[in-house]
Amino acid sequence: MGARAGLTTGRIVNAAADLADRIGFANVTISALARGFGVKDASLYSHIGSLNEVRTRVAALAAEEMSAHLARSVAGQWSPDERLAAFADAYRDYALRHPGRYTATQSGPDSDLPADSTGFTRSTEVTYEVVRAYGLREPDLVVDAARMMRSAFHGFIDIESTGGFGHPHDLNASWHQIVTSLQRQFTSWSRPASPPTTPAPRAGRGRGRAG
Repeated sequence: MGARAGLTTGRIVNAAADLADRIGFANVTISALARGFGVKDASLYSHIGSLNEVRTRVAALAAEEMSAHLARSVAGQWSPDERLAAFADAYRDYALRHPGRYTATQSGPDSDLPADSTGFTRSTEVTYEVVRAYGLREPDLVVDAARMMRSAFHGFIDIESTGGFGHPHDLNASWHQIVTSLQRQFTSWSRPASPPTTPAPRAGRGRGRAG
């Protein structure tokens, strides 16, 4: 039956990713996938080992897609602020268009990822390229900046995607303020700290000579 349905590992993984976008990554099951193909659960197990393998492969697929989307967004952007803004908008765009896939990427790379999977590594590389453009000290400030950026983006997107922002103020305006704040923060981190100023000596009250 699996052969008649045209089942392959790739088709199952793509179907799982699409299903995750519709019903949520956590709600993807073998039974739900089998129903989508009009086959019994056992037919899928001829091509996939377990539900965990399906989820791992969806995460790898999503990481590949998202990293490519992010890399395209910063290509040709020369100033650090332009690169960060382009990266931010691409990050939000992918997460909102593909909520299930995006969720799959948030657990981090799994040890059982396919050997040819490079999406997670490439996504990290693009992120570091964006913050390194500010000339931040390696490795501490680069890591701090990447973590700050990811936390800000993920937090906003998580609340936005669940309708948690109740105020009518424009969400895009708030997003822009977050990006601008990060740009200013990273720019300030790139400047060397000013040396402490030495206070001028206080004039003595007596008639003694200086020296």
